[in-house]
Amino acid sequence: MEFDIRVASPEDAPELLAIYAPYVRETAVTFEYDVPSLEEFTQRVSRTLEKYPYLKAVKDGQIIGYAYASPFHTRAAYAWGAEGSVYVRQDLRRGGVGRALYQALEDALRMQNIYNINACIASVDVDDEYLTRSSVLFHQRMGYRMVGEFLKCGYKFGRWYNMVWMEKHLSQHPANPPHIRRFPDIRDAFEKQL
Repeated sequence: MEFDIRVASPEDAPELLAIYAPYVRETAVTFEYDVPSLEEFTQRVSRTLEKYPYLKAVKDGQIIGYAYASPFHTRAAYAWGAEGSVYVRQDLRRGGVGRALYQALEDALRMQNIYNINACIASVDVDDEYLTRSSVLFHQRMGYRMVGEFLKCGYKFGRWYNMVWMEKHLSQHPANPPHIRRFPDIRDAFEKQL
């Protein structure tokens, strides 16, 4: 499947939300119960882009998936880590969209001097109609390693789900790391390599 990776904007929020909403309503992939309003989702995109990348995959003029980074933790010493998230239109999963988005996200984070990317993933002992282990397996294939699991910490659809943390080191960790660069400061250089 052919598609392009581009930087998303707040104006993309309606299409991005249309991809996210089924995950909220029909799956335990996200522990959100209610689909955010368009206003709230637009604000999320805007807030993310102040510091981190928010990317979209586009095919034939339509957004088919997106990925973004957010703070791993707000304390200063965690600044060189970020949390990554990816969502692909449900009918187009397993077509390479998620992989391409994550690879581009990791490239952008490297340019920002971020060394660790972490993923917080809903997990299940036995696959059910709301959640499978596919996200954990996807992250393993992308080079992430398991670093922790919280058991029965999320309740959705009348059952308890686990949550795992996975991580990937994006580059070597220097003794004196340079300051983090905000995404707006590296955006032009990043877009040239897309």
